[in-house]
Amino acid sequence: MIATTHPVPGIGVQFWRLTKPRVVSLIVFTAVIGMLLASPTRPPPSLLLAATVGIALVAGAAAAFNCLVEQKIDSVMARTRGRPTVIGTITPSQIMLFSGAVGGLGLAVLWHAVNPLTMWLTLATFVGYAVIYTVLLKPATPQNIVIGGASGAMPPVLGWAAVTGTVTFQPLLLFLIVFAWTPPHFWALALYRRKEYERAGVPMLPVTHGEAFTRLHLLLYTLLLTAVTLLPFASKMAGLFYLGAALVLDGVFLAYAVAVWRRYSDALAKSTFAYSIFYLAMLFAALMIDHYLPAALG
Repeated sequence: MIATTHPVPGIGVQFWRLTKPRVVSLIVFTAVIGMLLASPTRPPPSLLLAATVGIALVAGAAAAFNCLVEQKIDSVMARTRGRPTVIGTITPSQIMLFSGAVGGLGLAVLWHAVNPLTMWLTLATFVGYAVIYTVLLKPATPQNIVIGGASGAMPPVLGWAAVTGTVTFQPLLLFLIVFAWTPPHFWALALYRRKEYERAGVPMLPVTHGEAFTRLHLLLYTLLLTAVTLLPFASKMAGLFYLGAALVLDGVFLAYAVAVWRRYSDALAKSTFAYSIFYLAMLFAALMIDHYLPAALG
């Protein structure tokens, strides 16, 4: 247990924080976009609600399990020192019970109110993030973000499967976008948190290969991301509105990536990290608007 001078919030708030609500909100958002894109008309509200709740519950359970596994790492990271797992206000057994109950409820909702395919894909995503990434990859290889990014890229596929009961090439394009976005997003964070990762013994790319190597690869993956974001237009999944929005968003992201590569500062890396979150949200919002624009224009 780590002593803290800050007042300890109520137990409900502490469990809520374990679910990483800000991270889960982006996961749920991309999943909802996947649902909306899967149908030419708006999907039934009851299906949207059930799929959203189920996916959110399983994502929150995975986040809580992640906090439990990474307790020692979190204790030396400034942004995670206040987690209940670090200050010792919630026991490991309580977290395991909470994660199992919340995740189990989410899977039950998906099985009974959505469809079995979505439930199995969501379970696989849970295992990919909570076990393969958190337990196996993160402490073992600097490619943890690249490989483990597959589980983080699954939400739009889950959303698509929830509405259609299938997985076609369109949700796989959405998967590729999030998959290509994940490395530059996390490497921006890792660059300005590199000393903390080093103290924690986590082999993030700036720790194992140095700052210059990471800055170059952040730029290269941003270039890859730019190319991937053009695929929905090239495949006729999206139209001109999306293309215009993607080019603008990509242009700004590339400008950040070039700046990080050429004249690095921690402040610039922080700005790049913050923009990357805005970028993904706006890119998926543009996909949704583009999808419904023809009907709205009559």
